[in-house]
Amino acid sequence: MRTLLLAVALAVVGCVALPASAYFLDGTDTGENLILPVHAAVTALVGAGLGTAVLSRDHSGGRRALTGAGLGLLGALAGIVLFFLLLNGFDGA
Repeated sequence: MRTLLLAVALAVVGCVALPASAYFLDGTDTGENLILPVHAAVTALVGAGLGTAVLSRDHSGGRRALTGAGLGLLGALAGIVLFFLLLNGFDGA
């Protein structure tokens, strides 16, 4: 149950982090190339922190952090797919 709650929370973080990183980095020549890497890094770091705090204490801290970071990257992918579908629809760009 905790893993499902963490996955949902990180999907929300992934959806919020994409427009936030675009807001701060868009408009500069180098910043436009950094939107997706910053988005992935932020969601992975938030996922590692939440994974360490929320997941069961039966496993080591490193394993909980890696699980959270992996779920954070899946949340980032969900955010990218969601915004692509919202902007372009199912027909594509």
